[in-house]
Amino acid sequence: MAGTPFIKMHGLGNDFVVLDQRRDALMINAETARNIADRRTGIGCDQLILIEPPRHPSAQVSMRILNADGSEAEACGNATRCIASLVAAETGDNRARIETLAGLLETELLPDRNVAVDMGPARTGWRDIPLAREMDTDRIDLALGPLREPVCTNIGNPHATFFVPDAEAIDLAALGPRLEHHKLFPERVNVGVATVQEGGHIRLRVWERGAGITRACGTGACAALVAAHRRGLTEREATVALDGGTLAIRWREDGHVIMTGPASLAFEGSFDAALLAGSGR
Repeated sequence: MAGTPFIKMHGLGNDFVVLDQRRDALMINAETARNIADRRTGIGCDQLILIEPPRHPSAQVSMRILNADGSEAEACGNATRCIASLVAAETGDNRARIETLAGLLETELLPDRNVAVDMGPARTGWRDIPLAREMDTDRIDLALGPLREPVCTNIGNPHATFFVPDAEAIDLAALGPRLEHHKLFPERVNVGVATVQEGGHIRLRVWERGAGITRACGTGACAALVAAHRRGLTEREATVALDGGTLAIRWREDGHVIMTGPASLAFEGSFDAALLAGSGR
């Protein structure tokens, strides 16, 4: 039976189904994305990634990101590293420019096979997040249970980072969805709980907007480092330990955030697109 090819990839356990739309584009909508992402009846993933022809003349590919709930995200650091590794293998060039809703992202496949991504400038204005009203984004007037006064940052998508004594002790499954949908965030928000450890290392857990708790969140790691430096808790460079592994994050003096970490290919396969679109069940 003929099927639609896909690639399963992950960045530190934040997993993706990748579809190459440059030749035979499928009609992908929110329902299709949800069905593919379903871990019982579909392939299973945190996000569905669509590789499309670029519109910008200097980009090699365009990347769209659909969350497990079918909503569209502007940026995903772990997925960017995965797509950069595919583009490098395809072109033979270790450097690539990937077009996203958050802008053009510069990537480089390093000799150790890690991928460095310039995630663009960290934006910290209240309209940039965006927030529902004007507020100091270094210390937001927001509290829920043990979480209070987050730092808000936009790294292509909105983040609220809460600093806590022990990130492991936070019931993120209960608090994450309530904060994601808080009225202060008109476009919802990614929720990070972070603990700054000895040596300036950061332990981070993330509830991702539209996906729930994930094993890693690249933009969340970038937001955590920016937030920690704004609070005077770290220097401009640190390692961020997530459930699935560690990313190296650097906030340059020009405002751009550089994320470096692995990208992994899990397997390749094919699926019946009609079934996953909901027909034939």
